[in-house]
Amino acid sequence: MPNNQTHIANCSLQIDNCILSIAGFDPSSGAGITSDIKTFEAHGFYGLSVCTGVTVQNDMDFKTCEWISPEVILSQIETLFERFEINVVKIGIVQSWATLSLILDKLHDLNRDIKIILDPIIKATAGFEFHTEENQDLLDKIWKQCDIITPNYDEIQLLYPEKDIEETLEYISNYTNIYLKGGHRKDKKGWDELYHSGIVMVNMPPNAEKVSEKHGSGCVLSSSLACNIALGQHIEDACKAGKYYTEQFLNSNDSLLGTHNYRS
Repeated sequence: MPNNQTHIANCSLQIDNCILSIAGFDPSSGAGITSDIKTFEAHGFYGLSVCTGVTVQNDMDFKTCEWISPEVILSQIETLFERFEINVVKIGIVQSWATLSLILDKLHDLNRDIKIILDPIIKATAGFEFHTEENQDLLDKIWKQCDIITPNYDEIQLLYPEKDIEETLEYISNYTNIYLKGGHRKDKKGWDELYHSGIVMVNMPPNAEKVSEKHGSGCVLSSSLACNIALGQHIEDACKAGKYYTEQFLNSNDSLLGTHNYRS
């Protein structure tokens, strides 16, 4: 009879529906990797996670972030790929564009066909700056390695300060797809827009007349979108389904921390 160590070594966990979150750890679990994993599970996926930084915050107050070194981040990624087949990745906060570029290079080295959903969090809602000014040329390379990015109106304006929003959208859409979140819009609050194929724009008005504000709603949207892409949905359908799921999350209760509607 094999001993316990041999038995454990011979047991292979068969998981063919996993999604990886590469993001920060939020102690309140409203945002970051724990929020992503809850969203993954609500869509029927097993969530894997790589931590990029440990934040000191709750649902209302962001204080600081202790960043994980690029070497440790890459080691976490490599170790997971040794065990699991990972075809879809959602990326949240990363310390710098340079670190993000290293992560993207590693992911594409490990899986040439990997699909990457990037939520380019440039500053927290509380105002903490996640990215300092860096070489803008590096962004072109980053966009090319992502399948879709999900900035909000505040973030899109910070990516290329010398351009207006329309110019920035036109420029980035030459390299990748853009889901522009409309929660920060002043003209049409809650109206999202999808830019894909370099030329096509799809307007996505709110489904709900009123929603309750939630901490981490952007993380939920990008994670739901990642799940829908993993399910093989066309990009327009994936975005619309992600928006609908996020609205359900926003209206799950009246607090700043939402709950998820787990699907059977």
